[in-house]
Amino acid sequence: MLDIADLDAWYGESHVLHGLNMQVPDGKVVSLLGRNGAGKTTTMRTIMGLMGKVRGRLSYEGTDLLKLRPDQVARKGIALCPEDRAIFPSLSVHENLMLPPIIAQGGMSVEHIYELFPNIKERSSSRGTQLSGGEQQMLAIARILRTGAKFLLLDEPTEGLAPVIVQQISRTLAEIKEMGYTILLVEQNAHFVQGIADIHYLIENGHIVDRLEAGEFEKNIAKVDKLLGL
Repeated sequence: MLDIADLDAWYGESHVLHGLNMQVPDGKVVSLLGRNGAGKTTTMRTIMGLMGKVRGRLSYEGTDLLKLRPDQVARKGIALCPEDRAIFPSLSVHENLMLPPIIAQGGMSVEHIYELFPNIKERSSSRGTQLSGGEQQMLAIARILRTGAKFLLLDEPTEGLAPVIVQQISRTLAEIKEMGYTILLVEQNAHFVQGIADIHYLIENGHIVDRLEAGEFEKNIAKVDKLLGL
């Protein structure tokens, strides 16, 4: 389990996380919902050890992540799929897929990945510049599954995608969850996470303002939409 308590983080002199408290249980999907600038991406960067100034408690399976370098965090089986997807445009889909090193045991085989993402298999020889936004997102998720990571940090995976692609990603994440993966899902699309996440955290101005179980989420959707400015 990931356990975050009283976590503060800074970008330069800007204090962006203020006493953040949340937990991500093993094998669950947890959503972190908030507007742009609320602290969602900073939370993920902090987990990965990419923030310079941090204080508080951040532990995963009993290990203090604040004492680890980013590469050491990755070797704990934690992987970040960034909002910009970071696909290498000059490389083919297959080359992009094979580029990251194996960092933990139990990585998904290429054959299994192609079964999970048939669109990626069909475009395996295409270069990154030839992929649609949805195909890039699928490749970005597929790439970290191969590394052996079991805890996936997904930053705005539906941003800018057509509804039919959003539905496809939703089905894929449900399959990944059934395989036992743990997922922290940063989003602004409340209706996307509604059918996926087990626990929902609402973040505003760098701190958690509410926590909702899946069964409570629909009853509080108006509150969530107000927080997101919808």
